[in-house]
Amino acid sequence: MQPPVFIAFTGVDRLDLLPGMKALSARYPIEWGVLVDAAQEGESALFPEATVRDALLAERDLRWAAHVCGEAARAIVADPLTGPLPPGGVQRVQVNHSFKGSTPAQAAASRDYGRRTGVRTVLQCSAAFPLAQTGVDWLYDVSFGTGMRPDRWPAPPQAEGPFCGYSGGIGPDTVEDVLARIAAPDGALYWIDMESGVRTDGLLDLAKCEAVCRAVYG
Repeated sequence: MQPPVFIAFTGVDRLDLLPGMKALSARYPIEWGVLVDAAQEGESALFPEATVRDALLAERDLRWAAHVCGEAARAIVADPLTGPLPPGGVQRVQVNHSFKGSTPAQAAASRDYGRRTGVRTVLQCSAAFPLAQTGVDWLYDVSFGTGMRPDRWPAPPQAEGPFCGYSGGIGPDTVEDVLARIAAPDGALYWIDMESGVRTDGLLDLAKCEAVCRAVYG
């Protein structure tokens, strides 16, 4: 069974996590995600204030992704040439514009946005991976941060297909079973993403992140 290329832990929420994040990233392949929505900044730990987010992303030794929500995400898919620039320091931008999946036109817009800004873009899908819609990465996600685990997981594409990932109900107690159900063959390239499954009292818990990494990579 092929392990994921990396694990994405989404919802980094405070600066005092940085030393532990750096230590964990030195041992395991990890992408750290920050949620971005101007309308929700400071409303919960999931959406840190812009000053905190910028200070986090200034740590360039870590791999970062911005999960853009709300009006900014809608602006990106409406017009990728004028949509807001991603925060500095990120390698990928997940455009969370819809809970219903992405149309080919929205996928093309996100692809063009990535080309314009020099980052990889990620879109969510809730059925089979739309392999014909290339130029973006695809995250299979029926949970949208609620921790809901799907009944089944789509097969990962072959290595020449788009880069695809899995999210939904994954955490220290479920990750081994999820990987067994995905059953990625040798050579498959994919990632896994989790948010609610690695939080305690609403805050990102690095001990849970480490437990996931140990279960996946040993």
